[in-house]
Amino acid sequence: MDYKLANDKVDIKYVRVPYTSIPDSSIAVTKKEIEAYINEHKKDYKQDRSRDLEFVYFEEKASLEDENAVKEEITKLLEDRVEYNAQKDANDTIKGFKGTADMIAFLDRNSDIKYDTIYKAKKDLPAKFADTLMSLEKGDMFGIYRDGDYFKVSKMMDRKANGTVKSSHILISYEGAQRANPEVTRTKEEAEKKAKELLAEAKKAGTVFAELARDNSDGPSAPQGGDLGYNQEGVMVAPFNDFTFSNPVGTIGLVETDFGFHVVKIDDKQDIVRIATLAREIEPSEETINTLFTEATKFEMETSSDKDFAVAAKESNFLVRPVNKIKEMDENLPGLSAQRAIVQWAFNEDTKLGEVKRFNINNGYAVVRLTAKYAEGLMSVEDASALVLPKLRKEKKAAQIIEANKGKTMESFAKDNNVIASTASALTMKSPIIPGAGSEAFVVGTAFAMDQGATSGLIKGDSGVYMLTVTKKEEAAKLDNYSTYANNLQASAAGRVNFAVYNALKEASTIEDKRATFY
Repeated sequence: MDYKLANDKVDIKYVRVPYTSIPDSSIAVTKKEIEAYINEHKKDYKQDRSRDLEFVYFEEKASLEDENAVKEEITKLLEDRVEYNAQKDANDTIKGFKGTADMIAFLDRNSDIKYDTIYKAKKDLPAKFADTLMSLEKGDMFGIYRDGDYFKVSKMMDRKANGTVKSSHILISYEGAQRANPEVTRTKEEAEKKAKELLAEAKKAGTVFAELARDNSDGPSAPQGGDLGYNQEGVMVAPFNDFTFSNPVGTIGLVETDFGFHVVKIDDKQDIVRIATLAREIEPSEETINTLFTEATKFEMETSSDKDFAVAAKESNFLVRPVNKIKEMDENLPGLSAQRAIVQWAFNEDTKLGEVKRFNINNGYAVVRLTAKYAEGLMSVEDASALVLPKLRKEKKAAQIIEANKGKTMESFAKDNNVIASTASALTMKSPIIPGAGSEAFVVGTAFAMDQGATSGLIKGDSGVYMLTVTKKEEAAKLDNYSTYANNLQASAAGRVNFAVYNALKEASTIEDKRATFY
């Protein structure tokens, strides 16, 4: 059957009057009709216990004054300053960032990010400022600049020309070589011979090294065309390292290591730099945090009394964010991340509809209002109307189109509705897609049930009302053996067994879920 569903084919000529040809506004649907539809399809309109919330988030973040204060602190640290030394009873000159001779000690005392003495390539620097930082001369400074949650000033301490090399290779391993694939059986001599042949090929004009590596390399970098990326001196094994750092860009040569023979191409070289950065994190001041607490508390008190939540938020220019249909076991709330305490409060039986509460959360406060409660069971008419309305409108449109076109031929059906006839070829039951119309299982199924040359009546489809003529039917050729299809079906079904068994057990069991009480 699976074979026939996929390979029996039918060609049709059809006329379709889409439901969109009738405006939604012209179709009246009553509350009683929605209620009746829900009751007839109860299984489709079950709902879990859930809640609706709205909240205002008061985020602890630095104010403009806080940012300016951090900039001012950094600015003071750049220049030398004079401080009184009580032990000496004299003034000392404290070197600033510009002139300090002990950068490690200076940054340990004054920076939120300590001095990293490791040389870095351009790719290791902040992407937004990498070009500027790499262009600095030794002793030059750049900043103050903002990088994420920090204000920074950077100073070029040292540079190593061509300190990182980008290379590609073709590895030809042999039996017994380090980390050689067990499937490799060639001898060392055979490997060397093949490597020399590939070296000659790689040096030819027009040869694409990456393609040669993809087709021949035994190394894990073969799918990437042998690309090993950028590496600093001392990272690669010694023979490989010596070759790449002692030859110019573009050189192709042969290197032997414990892993085998490498046809190596030097793709690029870049400088590496050592940069000292004076950084201060941008944080809200105590004054800013206290002001935020006052605002959140005031808003909570106002909205806990008689003042409307949305009105109060608008007056203070706060953003109200809704969260709909949260479940009892939910944890993450959009815009607030993990907030289990808020969910527990919303589902607490003592929490009344419309109640407001302030919660302390990471980086601030959330003032939350409970806006709706949904009991487990059948959805209400109001809650289900958004789902049911389109279906009932479609039913009424179909009935209207069918009633207005009863007894018509295909030609008059098309003419009277200002549409044209179309054709569709090689339709199958397994994939009942009509080009330009979408999935139409009932329409295609009807076509398969008809004789070749027969014309249907009006058919209620998923996207419109159809009338069709079967122009050709082609039955799939019989096979001697259907085991391939049987095996595919078995494999497909096997993957669903555990899930199906779980659902069957769940439906057959009486389960009282108490997890939310303890979580």
